[in-house]
Amino acid sequence: MKPILAVEKLNTRFETFAGSVYAVNDINFELFPGEILAVVGESGSGKSVTMLSLLGLLPGSSSRVSGRAQFSTAGIDVDLLSLSKSELNRYRGNHISLIFQDALRSLNPVTTVGEQISESLITHLGYNKKKARRHALELLELVGISQPDKRYSSYPHMFSGGMRQRAMIAIAISCKPEILIADEPTTALDVTIQSQILELARRLQRELGMAVIWITHDLGVVAGLADRVLVMYGGTAVEIAPVDELYENPRHPYTEGLLGAIPSIANKGIKRLVSIDGSPPDLFQAPRHCQFVWRCPYAFEPCWQNIPQNYEINKGHYSKCFYDLQNNRPRTEV
Repeated sequence: MKPILAVEKLNTRFETFAGSVYAVNDINFELFPGEILAVVGESGSGKSVTMLSLLGLLPGSSSRVSGRAQFSTAGIDVDLLSLSKSELNRYRGNHISLIFQDALRSLNPVTTVGEQISESLITHLGYNKKKARRHALELLELVGISQPDKRYSSYPHMFSGGMRQRAMIAIAISCKPEILIADEPTTALDVTIQSQILELARRLQRELGMAVIWITHDLGVVAGLADRVLVMYGGTAVEIAPVDELYENPRHPYTEGLLGAIPSIANKGIKRLVSIDGSPPDLFQAPRHCQFVWRCPYAFEPCWQNIPQNYEINKGHYSKCFYDLQNNRPRTEV
């Protein structure tokens, strides 16, 4: 199957008074039609910056983005990173949508929720106001907001956190995009509302046939949601695998540490959770070796000398590590 999005050698730098920040370094991944790809990693690992880079949503004055992002669907075959701002506007919201992390700050506080949904329909699909309102009401009902006629005229501050997130989802899916990027949409919500938002995302993905990129740091969420998982650390993609295989067969020390830090009710007796010692790398320094080497219990000489390549573990499973965790030894091809 041809990927709907193929990202190659994506690099993002931020130019600051203190120097260049190497936020994203040689990221490669593919997204296939109808799948859910989870992007996981700790705060500052480059998850959100990677997706904002693809959509041209970083400040142009300070950011430097390079690489290739091939978007292919329904006769469209274009490199997103080569488009001008006006050309990119034709794809953002229409073909590729983004749910931002903080719904309260992302919604316009002085415009009603209904008008904000209608705006996307008018801009991208050419609807008149009457048709846009009618479709906006259908979207509010689709995402589970009761009394859509009343809620259409409500302002964001009149909604609860869960309702604001549902409104953001309504805006994002209004044009039936081929790709939906969700940037930690359940952050700051209680667990009950998180569960409802996750179930809503799964249902909409099935009904609309979208490909979804779900950004999160919660591996508990990933297990029941994603088809494949991309693990990021220090601005690099360290492992990518089908979700079941990643949980059963992690092949990067960082992934192993993340999974070891998840509490489980299945464990009998007392089991101490894994703690990853040390601190994340200094992103003011260009990567010259493995980004995880300072914190890795398996580090040996080649880890300090070179950047590891993507080693194929199984079909669709790649790990960026010189150490073979399966056989508990350095790789023979290093």
